[in-house]
Amino acid sequence: MQWRVDAGGQTLALATSGGIPEVIYWGAALPASEDLSQLADAARHDLTGGMLDALPALSLSPEPGRAFPGQPGHLLAEADGAPMSPAFVFERAEEAAGRLALVSSADGITLTHHIAAHPTGVFTLQTVLTASRPIRVAWLAAPVLPALQTGDIIDLHGKWTGEFHLIRTRWSPGIRLREARTGRSGHEHPPYLILADDGCTNTRGTALALQYAWSGGHRMVAEELPDGRRQIQFGAPVGAETAPGTHFATAELIAAGSTTGLNGIAAAFQHDLRDRVVQWPDPARPRPVHYNCWEAVYFRHTLPELADIATRAAALGAERFVLDDGWFGRRDDDTTSLGDWTVDRRKWPDGLHPLIRHIRDLGMTFGLWVEPEMVNPDSDLFRAHPDWMLGPRDQITGRGQMVLDLANPMVRDTLFAQVSAILREYPVDYMKWDHNRLLPIVDTAQTHGIYDLLARLRAAHPGVEIESCASGGGRIDAGILAHTHRVWLSDSNDALERLRMQHDAALFLPAAITGSHVGPRHCHTSGRILPMSFRAWVAAQRHMGFEMDLRELTGDEAATLKKVTAWWKTNRDWTMSGTIHRLDAADPAVTAEMQIARDGGRFVLFAGQAETSRQILPRPLRLTGLDPAARYAVALINPEDVPRQSRGPNALKSGSLTLGGQALMTLGLLLPVAWPGTMWVMEGVRL
Repeated sequence: MQWRVDAGGQTLALATSGGIPEVIYWGAALPASEDLSQLADAARHDLTGGMLDALPALSLSPEPGRAFPGQPGHLLAEADGAPMSPAFVFERAEEAAGRLALVSSADGITLTHHIAAHPTGVFTLQTVLTASRPIRVAWLAAPVLPALQTGDIIDLHGKWTGEFHLIRTRWSPGIRLREARTGRSGHEHPPYLILADDGCTNTRGTALALQYAWSGGHRMVAEELPDGRRQIQFGAPVGAETAPGTHFATAELIAAGSTTGLNGIAAAFQHDLRDRVVQWPDPARPRPVHYNCWEAVYFRHTLPELADIATRAAALGAERFVLDDGWFGRRDDDTTSLGDWTVDRRKWPDGLHPLIRHIRDLGMTFGLWVEPEMVNPDSDLFRAHPDWMLGPRDQITGRGQMVLDLANPMVRDTLFAQVSAILREYPVDYMKWDHNRLLPIVDTAQTHGIYDLLARLRAAHPGVEIESCASGGGRIDAGILAHTHRVWLSDSNDALERLRMQHDAALFLPAAITGSHVGPRHCHTSGRILPMSFRAWVAAQRHMGFEMDLRELTGDEAATLKKVTAWWKTNRDWTMSGTIHRLDAADPAVTAEMQIARDGGRFVLFAGQAETSRQILPRPLRLTGLDPAARYAVALINPEDVPRQSRGPNALKSGSLTLGGQALMTLGLLLPVAWPGTMWVMEGVRL
């Protein structure tokens, strides 16, 4: 028996000879006339010496009891811990438009593998296990997929203020195993994977990619078996299901395929997150320009100071003012009051109403920072309920705080009541929801708990937008984005760091959900000083905001920031709904991308000079994603940033160019000479 599912430009074909089905094809879309029985025959391997007399299937869940020579897709035990190796037999297929469920069973246990195709061009895959009696699950993989036989593994690494580094590894016999056991998707290696074929670049070549839609840590296995087959597995960390049960399910595994390079992967994931996963409170509302007060005042909250800053923010173009940490309990530093979500009357004797009235009179909406999943030992909540803490009593604190046990319904009810009380009293249209420490234990119940709490809050307060922040980018995944609307990519507002991070994160994240703020002149996390033009244009690549003490601005800096903000607001209707395409810059000192409108009628090109080039003059920068037969008018919109060392007749410095799409993608553009810390910004319009 065979089946196929198609999504966008990719096909997934499966077959079974009586056991758990296996994927026999994952790649570029097959013609409708493809004979699946012949495809299944073509997938049969030979046998040779040193092998068993039959090749154990690399099925959707490779079975430990079938002599499979690699990592199994499940590890099960009876409730008393006795190991189990049921021999699954395929039962039936349940088919609907764009959906397929394949059911296999053995010994009172049923495995159902769900596959769905979505209009955004991705597949989602999920494994569900049910049992007739309580059993233990040490490991359960989402439906297991084969990998390309050539090319590289690209996964991600990061740290606080340095998220989203791409790590490229050549395949070799054995395993590349990555397991995030911090209780969140994590800075260290978030749940993304790209399988890039040989020769694959941003703009050309073949790639397959996966992201695991789960916020509680994950395990990724990329394994080359001794017989040469390759498998990819994703699931929760081993042992994360801590209790026996009769129902277990993986998170959804999101799969994308591309024959147009890494940008094809990026386009599918960007569209899927923005148009399917994120549930916007008001999809028609333009993304508002943020002002966040954290790096201006930290915990020092006074009404006159913040009202003054709010006035300046509005004058520069901000549309949402976010009051960050320090407004509640007795929160003068990060060692106290988490868990006590009531306004600090020492700082705010009349509550937050006077500040909010001032902000709304300026035409801005109001946002508020919260961190409800955490508790400080120095808090009324902890003193009343020390038993609500997650993990052992003698655990190491993180940022002076503990984690609340969100598997406990009483904890969730209390947090729901506390946060709802704030949202009922004050006109809050946005919450920056933080998560500033690692979890002391790994337990899927904690993640299910936060999803439940966020779902309840969103149902009760549907107009409130929520940002996922976790010491910056420590919890960015499709699981949390099903309950939130924006991510804080990093606590670093250093524009040079952000240039690289945003470029790599664009393989997975759309501009509309990726928060990016113009930071202080003297960066608080790196000590670097960068010009305002560069800081502002880097922030304008994504969902724009400011996060600095606006009283430090010179007149020229304020004028530049106001100009860039006005440009962003004028163009956000198409940039935030368009697609980010990374460019293959011939100069490694240049990080460049294009944002192309949904209808292809216009684009903006950002070319950031991150360091000094080795050659004397800029190399041509080839564009991508254009209609080869169309003609485009291209203009540099910030010629004022040309340095004095630029002395030649570069055409873009003095006017626009009109060139065909083929010429722009083959020959490219010659940009002016640039200092490090310069961003060239070019607008293009199809004629």
